[in-house]
Amino acid sequence: MEFGIVELSRLQFAVTVMYHFLFIPLTLGLSILVAIMETVYVMTNRPIWRQMTKFWGMLFGINFALGVATGITMEFQFGMNWSYYSHYVGDIFGAPLAIEGLMAFFLEATFVGLFFFGWDKLSKVGHLTVTWLVAIGSNFSALWILIANGWMQNPVGAEFNPMTMRMEMNNFFEVVFNEVAQAKFVHTVSAGYVTGAFFVIGVSAWYLLRSRHVEMARRSLTVAAAFGLASAFSVVLLGDESGYSATHSQRMKLAAIEAMWETHDAPAPFNLVGFPDQEARETHYAIEIPWAMGLIGTRSLNTEIPGINDLVADAEQRIRSGIIAFDALVQIRETRDATDPAIMAQFEEHSADLGFAYLLMKYVDDPRDATEEQIVKASNDTVPTVWPLFWAFRIMVVLGFAFIATMGYFFYRASFKGMDFPRPALHLAVWMLPAPWIAAELGWFVAEYGRQPWTVDGVLPTAMSVSALSMTEVVLSLAGFVIFYTILFIIEMGLMLKYIRKGPYEDVAETDAWATRHNDRLSGRRNADAITRPNATPAE
Repeated sequence: MEFGIVELSRLQFAVTVMYHFLFIPLTLGLSILVAIMETVYVMTNRPIWRQMTKFWGMLFGINFALGVATGITMEFQFGMNWSYYSHYVGDIFGAPLAIEGLMAFFLEATFVGLFFFGWDKLSKVGHLTVTWLVAIGSNFSALWILIANGWMQNPVGAEFNPMTMRMEMNNFFEVVFNEVAQAKFVHTVSAGYVTGAFFVIGVSAWYLLRSRHVEMARRSLTVAAAFGLASAFSVVLLGDESGYSATHSQRMKLAAIEAMWETHDAPAPFNLVGFPDQEARETHYAIEIPWAMGLIGTRSLNTEIPGINDLVADAEQRIRSGIIAFDALVQIRETRDATDPAIMAQFEEHSADLGFAYLLMKYVDDPRDATEEQIVKASNDTVPTVWPLFWAFRIMVVLGFAFIATMGYFFYRASFKGMDFPRPALHLAVWMLPAPWIAAELGWFVAEYGRQPWTVDGVLPTAMSVSALSMTEVVLSLAGFVIFYTILFIIEMGLMLKYIRKGPYEDVAETDAWATRHNDRLSGRRNADAITRPNATPAE
């Protein structure tokens, strides 16, 4: 691949957004877990749950602060590297981001301060309300960001205005309730819950392996296992919903993920493994599961899923239709209010394909001057590179089922074996700690890389979206982001490890005194039970 302005700008945005996404899942998951722990504290008045809330809340706060820092710098790139994109679709894309800032971010940013500094100033119920508002704000923030991103995947509720040369929103509720956005939201949030649960399980397992903070670790692990098991099931089930919505909103992405070159008779098989060959347009050594893709993608036995070759042919027809729309647009721009109604009608008939004509601008300044060869090249450009999508998706799915198995095992041990966890299982939990982040990053990669060559699917090609920058400017800004984010990463890891090693340090005396009384009560009950059983010997 030759690296030009487009490729460097994409690389910069990929680096910043995927780094930022390291913090988002943990924020989503820990915020809910901390709220659950404080809810138990308010209901039981047991000091250990207050200590747990403060400890995991501290780690949440570190992660939240670094996530805010990386998110702010990321958003500047829309104006810096993607100015034409901002101009072309800013009226739609900007609205959810503005609502996210005003409604969600201000909510969580305001109450996160009360969470940390309001323990001795608010009532128990008041502080619990603050904690839940922080968690709700974090989830609302994800909702509005994913509504914006979902519109890029499935641009509904908007139309192109030939007079302003911009996309304009015509139905806010269609944008908000976009099926792709809603599927992405529940799937992404569930993945965040799994990440938070795995983090708590991994850190708690580390404490148990070293016999430190045992009471807190056992309870934390139990809560996280129950919460994580439900979340892991949700990730898999809601991922299926994303696949179903892609069947009719992002057919090329779905075909690329499955390396489905030809349209199969319904119901289509699922390629379990294989080696996609993009030049030959076939998948070598494919192992198929009959009917599976048809059932997942269409939920029927008689609906076809189009293959890549048929979708390329469809893209070629849409490019030709888009050229007609582009020609009409040029005439409308020249005549303005005096435009012939027949020209306007011609534009409206073909306007849905205008974005496909823009694909030709990679090869020619005026799409109307494109040759047959260039039209064919542009239609082939609608196919993303298949093998990274194919394997990224499968690794993500394998990890998803591994999460269910791991959470299920720890839930079983916590619920039916008296919170007794074997050391090999605890070692496994520690070693698996990075796995949910790997799965989350792969999921984000599949969602965004699979949309190429579009910034807004079917509307605006990536090649048209970039700013008029020099290579030097992009290289310098990319280097600056890498250096800045590396420093932030070192700070994040240093703070996290420092406070994990330190362990819970607040309310220690009160919690230890309660733990002693609690263990004495349990010991007394066991002795009493032993005495009342025939032929039993009281415990020493």
